[in-house]
Amino acid sequence: GRSRLRVRPWHGDHHVAHVAPAGDVLGPLSTRDVESSLRDLRRSGYRSAITAALHRADRAPFLQSGFVEIERLHLLQHRFDRLVAAPPTPGVDLRRGRRRDHAEVLEVDTAAFAPFWRLDQAGLAEALTATTSVHFQVARSGEAIVGYAVCGRAGSRGYVQRLAVHPAAQGRRIGAALLHDGLRWLRRWGARDALVNTQEGNRRSLRLYHQAGFVLQADGLAVLQID
Repeated sequence: GRSRLRVRPWHGDHHVAHVAPAGDVLGPLSTRDVESSLRDLRRSGYRSAITAALHRADRAPFLQSGFVEIERLHLLQHRFDRLVAAPPTPGVDLRRGRRRDHAEVLEVDTAAFAPFWRLDQAGLAEALTATTSVHFQVARSGEAIVGYAVCGRAGSRGYVQRLAVHPAAQGRRIGAALLHDGLRWLRRWGARDALVNTQEGNRRSLRLYHQAGFVLQADGLAVLQID
């Protein structure tokens, strides 16, 4: 009777479901769990479903239920054995993000990402509540927000859940400053390592993470879809 998947509309489209495993409290998902959830989604009016980025071990019940791979992502890990110095960002200030910043933050996100990867209000809310503790920072240049980052910690593991800089402000090391700030916060509050993912074709982000000390992992992530 209890749902095994977290579900929300994909980009506000109530015909497309965004689904993710709800956690392992009840054990790993089975094909039966996924197929049961798909029947519920169909009855609720959904016409297709797209998964969150899944590890290889989590994909089997979705693939066996008819999902197909549509996107692949790199997975990188930082073990906190070294943290590079924070880069100078003249004219840019970092401060804690607030609820009233959400609209401007989403404008930055829309400008920074291709449509498939953009967050809406529900996606941002999920990123801010997905972990036990969260560090939400914005970068300001004058009165305008030009970048933001969401980092979260669950137990001893940290996550860089979102990092975006407006294209007009890129090249000023703002992303590196936000990333460094988030990693320092994670280490200070007990995280032993941090994970981040990025699209396989996003060379700019991959270079940023490598320069910050992240190491590419052998198995990446995949996003799956079913009609």
